[in-house]
Amino acid sequence: MNTARKDVCRLLRFYSGAPGAKPKKVQKTVDPRRTFKVYRFDGIITKAQPQMKNYDLDVSTCGKMVLDALIKIKDMDPTLAFRRSCREGICGSCAINLQGKNCLACITEIPPDKTITIYPIPHMYVIRDLVVDMTHFFNGYDSIRPYLIRHDRSKSLGKHQYAQSVEDNAKLVGLYECVLCACCSTSCPSYWWNGRRFLGPATLLHAYRWVVDSRDEDTEARLYDLKDDFAVFRCHTIMNCSLACPKGLTPHVYIALLKRLISKIDKKPRPSLETLKYASGNK
Repeated sequence: MNTARKDVCRLLRFYSGAPGAKPKKVQKTVDPRRTFKVYRFDGIITKAQPQMKNYDLDVSTCGKMVLDALIKIKDMDPTLAFRRSCREGICGSCAINLQGKNCLACITEIPPDKTITIYPIPHMYVIRDLVVDMTHFFNGYDSIRPYLIRHDRSKSLGKHQYAQSVEDNAKLVGLYECVLCACCSTSCPSYWWNGRRFLGPATLLHAYRWVVDSRDEDTEARLYDLKDDFAVFRCHTIMNCSLACPKGLTPHVYIALLKRLISKIDKKPRPSLETLKYASGNK
């Protein structure tokens, strides 16, 4: 038997499953059925008590993300309420507590567990189902004045370019990526215990972002406003914030740096580039 015929016989044995053929790989099939236990509350309208409602769902009929599953569940039960917008982890609207951990539903894959529990993010007044009242959270954010403050009052204000060097801009990396989803703040025990006065990780991350910005001229006033026993120093470096952040940021690191600035251990470095630049033809 020549070589060509041997090769043909070998192929025939392989595809026919004859003795001597290589065993075919058997792929394990995963049961796509999941039970979602979702927190339901509509007490503002009906005065009903909170409850967990079960939804059986074949996850092969929807996308891979938890938000896809929630949208599918809403098709089954239109009364379910939750926030969503961008579906890209940018807007921060769809923050939930999944299996005991805060996350953004749009960028979190459906876990392999047979039973999946979904709650609203903790330490927030629930308006309905997974929708929480963010008023207190954003009031704290507004209190730090999250915008550039300049002391120049020239008539050509608005025609200036506030320049920043590459080195100074690099100091803001890991700060401006925060999407204010509140996953970190609502996972922080200090925020649970002192929520009325402690600003929380998300707000303090942004506070540090504006304090260290080389273009900002109100650093001393910002630090003075934060010099409070509760506003910043109630952070006990538990680090739940960094574990919970869906963007991979580390608020606890920058809160520690903010404490050093408030305590005057460190000083804000001088800008490495002249900040104020005039637009062409305007001086």
